[in-house]
Amino acid sequence: MSNVFNSRSPLYKIPFGAVTCGEQVVLTCRPLAAEGFTHCSVLLTHEFAGKQQELELPFISIQEDRACFSLSLSAPEESDLLWYCFRFWRDDGSGCFYDKTGYRSLGAPECWQLTVYQESATPEWFGRGVTYQIFPDRYCRLSVPDPAGMVGDRWVHESWTDLPAWQPENGEIKNRDFFGGSLAGITAHLDDLFSMGVSTLYLCPIFESASNHRYNTADYTKIDPMLGSEEDFRELCAQARKRDMRVILDGVFNHTGSQSIYFNADGFYPTVGAAQSQDSPCYDWFSFSSWPDRYDSWWGIYTLPSVREDCPSYVDYMVEADDSIVRRWLRAGASGWRLDVADELPDQFIEKIRTAVEETDPEAMVIGEVWEDASNKISYSQRRRYLLGRELHGVMNYPFRTALLSYLLGGSAENFQESMETLRENYPPAAFHSLMNFLGTHDTPRILTLLSGLSLPEDRNALSTFHLSPEARFLGIARVRLAAAVLFTFPGSPMVYYGDEAGMEGGGDPFNRGGYPWGQEEHTLLDWFTRLGTLRKERRSLQRGELLWRGADGPLLLYSREIPGEKTLTVINAGAEQREITLPLPYRNLLSNHTPPAGKLILPSYSAYILGFDEP
Repeated sequence: MSNVFNSRSPLYKIPFGAVTCGEQVVLTCRPLAAEGFTHCSVLLTHEFAGKQQELELPFISIQEDRACFSLSLSAPEESDLLWYCFRFWRDDGSGCFYDKTGYRSLGAPECWQLTVYQESATPEWFGRGVTYQIFPDRYCRLSVPDPAGMVGDRWVHESWTDLPAWQPENGEIKNRDFFGGSLAGITAHLDDLFSMGVSTLYLCPIFESASNHRYNTADYTKIDPMLGSEEDFRELCAQARKRDMRVILDGVFNHTGSQSIYFNADGFYPTVGAAQSQDSPCYDWFSFSSWPDRYDSWWGIYTLPSVREDCPSYVDYMVEADDSIVRRWLRAGASGWRLDVADELPDQFIEKIRTAVEETDPEAMVIGEVWEDASNKISYSQRRRYLLGRELHGVMNYPFRTALLSYLLGGSAENFQESMETLRENYPPAAFHSLMNFLGTHDTPRILTLLSGLSLPEDRNALSTFHLSPEARFLGIARVRLAAAVLFTFPGSPMVYYGDEAGMEGGGDPFNRGGYPWGQEEHTLLDWFTRLGTLRKERRSLQRGELLWRGADGPLLLYSREIPGEKTLTVINAGAEQREITLPLPYRNLLSNHTPPAGKLILPSYSAYILGFDEP
């Protein structure tokens, strides 16, 4: 790190990271006195306010061999993103700029980011607990359903262990094969999930839909009949709350299905949809270039017509009305929404969802699907305001997954630390602790398959029969154990995609969406996840403790989570060679209740330790 300025050190910037509107920020620069600089200023660009400032940092003193310049400035009163670098000059006018790359005289500077956010309430229950993602059709069925009379040309697998249908029909993947998982099936396994430490269930879409993934909603007011009824949903939420568990729903508000009651392209519903008449009350929800068969759709997929989130009647129906979809399902028992493709939802629309959610249930969460750093995301040529206080409480943490997989597959712990520190510096603290961290989702290949280190076949025929060799599976399981140890001990809610804890394999969609392997679980993994979930529930330091980095050296990663009186240290050796570290304190091994003495700790290859030190 530079000795001139380091945005992560209190010697140079106070406070660390993002700041609230109007908060005082102290910036200090320390160039070598020998360089002769007599003046220093900070150049600030206010992204959303559209203005620039240059403020001089007064000279303070010479400290050893450093000239010290320092300024206390007030953050803007409105939320914003500030970009800043410095300018140094001498009395004779000579000088240069200083940015993240060091001294420079030419070119656009690489600035530091200062996130200025509006302070707002963020429920703490989500970030403290463990989340479990369920693809409802594939988790548990209690009986084989009859699809007759349901929207879409559905068919049901007789065998729960079948491979999901993956071959196109007339050049198109239909996703019309169902396995028959139900809400009642989830309710039947709440005790199993509770024993794994789960406190939040995140359900992929559950509303009536023509496809097994249900991201092409047909009717937001109805539970898909194959999953059950509204009463089944209310019962699931009620039984979950009895176990101190909550349910988050998937909100697909950027598009509907072409077979929906709102669009009704095939006339399944008796009411008039936008594709049938321009007098339909839903006609203005969609953008037609040539009615009725040319219209805006999600990524050009005509079975997913895009909606206009600026259409007053759509906003009223979905968000603002007293009986809107967002409010209705919160009142039915849900405790929050995960917003699908949040990048494609306008900021104003997300802000309205947040307002409706908080008005209906101040303890409910709004989580967004964002694949990059959400603090500075640009979508459709616009900088987004997701985490500035009025929109999302938190986001899905894809950067965590990307950095962790890279580290475990041979990258360096230093790079993982750097990636995570960038997020911690850029995100408001409440948002950082409300991240949905994960190893895999319904949109990614199975984590066990990826961490085996084998390359997945590109040909779908080959992928449909792809399985790990015993050797590759053994290595994959070892690495999944390491990944889970980091997942469950890191700030934010650890999210487990159904079946990952049971050792499921598979490439991308639909091979990552098989039926949960009841009776065929990989118990070495299941037991490991259960022990980690129990630790997360028992250790307050893992729920809300401060993150402190203790070491990063190639395959070796150490960090702690700390609160007064309790420290939890995570130690990972992701390499194929044995390593050793020195323990300054007599930490207790929380996974075995063995207390190694202070001193040397031998770390076998691909090993993880979670150690505790509790002050009396």
